[in-house]
Amino acid sequence: MKYDLIVIGGGPAGYVGAIRAAQLGKKVACVEMDRAGGTCLNWGCIPTKALLKNAELYHTLSHRAEEFGLKISGLEYNWSKVIGRSRKVSDKLCGGIEFLFKKNKIDYVRGTATIPAAGKVEVTAADGSKETHEATNILISTGATSRDMPGLPYDGKTVISSREAMTLEKQPKSIVIIGAGAIGAEFAYFFNAYGTQVTMVEMAPNLLPVEDTEVSQTLEKSFKKQGIRFLTNTKTTAASTDGSKVSITVEGAANETIEAEVCLVAIGVKPVMPGGVEFKLTERGWLHTDDRYQTSVPGIYAAGDIIGPPWLAHVASYEAIQCVEGLYTKHKPKKVGVFPGCTYCHPQVASIGLTERAAKEKGLKFKVGKFPYVASGKALAAAEPDGFVKILYGEPHGEILGAHIIGSESTEMIAEIGLAMNLEATWDEIEATIHAHPTLSEMIKEATEVAKGHPIHV
Repeated sequence: MKYDLIVIGGGPAGYVGAIRAAQLGKKVACVEMDRAGGTCLNWGCIPTKALLKNAELYHTLSHRAEEFGLKISGLEYNWSKVIGRSRKVSDKLCGGIEFLFKKNKIDYVRGTATIPAAGKVEVTAADGSKETHEATNILISTGATSRDMPGLPYDGKTVISSREAMTLEKQPKSIVIIGAGAIGAEFAYFFNAYGTQVTMVEMAPNLLPVEDTEVSQTLEKSFKKQGIRFLTNTKTTAASTDGSKVSITVEGAANETIEAEVCLVAIGVKPVMPGGVEFKLTERGWLHTDDRYQTSVPGIYAAGDIIGPPWLAHVASYEAIQCVEGLYTKHKPKKVGVFPGCTYCHPQVASIGLTERAAKEKGLKFKVGKFPYVASGKALAAAEPDGFVKILYGEPHGEILGAHIIGSESTEMIAEIGLAMNLEATWDEIEATIHAHPTLSEMIKEATEVAKGHPIHV
């Protein structure tokens, strides 16, 4: 077949890019070697949120029932059904994307793609058969996969990646998690909620190292209270497994050997490169692209995780739409600027823009507005008093430099800040916006009043 665009990879960049190109009247094919939706829908963003919702509900009922005036006897859970619900959610959404392909007349091609030359895509099906398609343009959105740890290869049982962590047939009694980024933090909360003994190991000084330091410290206090053990400023120096357990030797804040039934390695990701033509890569091995998302090979473009950080689904979708609209409209593509980052453990963490330490390193003059959840009527009514909203406003104009929220529903609240930053709103516009009461989101207005020096409720 001859197409205007062949998209390789059906994840948040690939399927979104394919649909947008089809909406613009182009003949499009999307090649996917696993399932539509990619890692995010099938093995990442979506199923983990289902697991985390289950964990939060169980933890609330088992630890806080009396607080809500509830008396529960004999509370139990079915591990296989917990895992099964998350898979059903993914399956449903996967089918939804396949429907969207049909709706937009996109050819959905199952198989592994290689690019023998510009304008050509060879697809190898599961049965080994091959077919070659032609395209005026190619969009690579093959994404990334979990990076394994040297000396401790994945075996899918005792040494696992986030993918296996979502489908463990049996709940482990103990787990050591190497890496305390978003993936490590989310799984630490999930397993701990069901009683698994959790130990986290992180080289950086704090959990969630990329977040605002005060946010990280607040999460650490919460995790400690929940019974999660974590070792920061600690590196792994040796690791081994005998098939039934793992032994992890660490040095730093603690010098010891940790034994557990399972080790989850969550130290980052590595690119999934399509075979065939050679491309220029970045220093860290990701596909290099120009301002129009074109690779070093004319006519071949790339978007999403394959072109490097930030490795976020919403960023991948943004990049794919920018790329496609740059190809088929007069739109000038934009690279990613300000974007939100979210971690869905409990308490949730959400951020956008500069951290306080980054703003100081840049020598910027700014005011900090911070409002605690404990002073929010809605947070107290919902029995969620832990956390705070922190907003950084530049001086003297009051532009938003960044925002950092830890607490209930912070991943929903961050969108208001994103919109405000996109519209270049200042603290005057935020303060002048009437927020509904009682809501969690009104804490954004309250934090703004703190920054301006005339808070009402603190």
